[in-house]
Amino acid sequence: MTAVWIVIGVVAVILIGALVFILVYNGLVGRRNQVKNAWAQIDVQLKRRFDLIPNLVETVKGYMQHERETLEAVTEARNLAQRAASAGVGERARVEGELGSALTRLLAVAEKYPDLKANQNFMALQEELTSTENKISFSRQYYNDSVLKYNNQIQMFPSNIVAGMTGFKAGEFFEVTVAAEREAPKVSFT
Repeated sequence: MTAVWIVIGVVAVILIGALVFILVYNGLVGRRNQVKNAWAQIDVQLKRRFDLIPNLVETVKGYMQHERETLEAVTEARNLAQRAASAGVGERARVEGELGSALTRLLAVAEKYPDLKANQNFMALQEELTSTENKISFSRQYYNDSVLKYNNQIQMFPSNIVAGMTGFKAGEFFEVTVAAEREAPKVSFT
């Protein structure tokens, strides 16, 4: 009779262990998928920004005959960002930061052209771009929050054991790599 209870105990421990393993594994998969979804949300907003840039450049071109360098920098940064669409998070963050800096320079140069600032097309595009930049910022924050939760789960006991056994790797944060993005904006009323 004692042998039967030992066998039942061993089977129960194995079943409980398997159940814990399955629950932890499924939790890790859920977190990993949340990170992928968060990255996809960033991608959606970046695509929206890519689509707005040619319209913005075309609208500005007629007014800014002497600002060819700025327009070319924006166009080149956009093309570089599009080519980096399949790159890793770090590289993507770097090129997106460069694109953001180029757009900031373009909008700053536009301030010198009162007729351009009054143009309805330009104003609508500028508003749309501002809205998109805000959505990109929120998407980045959500992505980084998702990566934090995922990384915490794969590094904490007991899920770190399951993560190590099943090949889960830490996620990469979307970090600012362009120094200009870290600086506070300069405001001037002159």
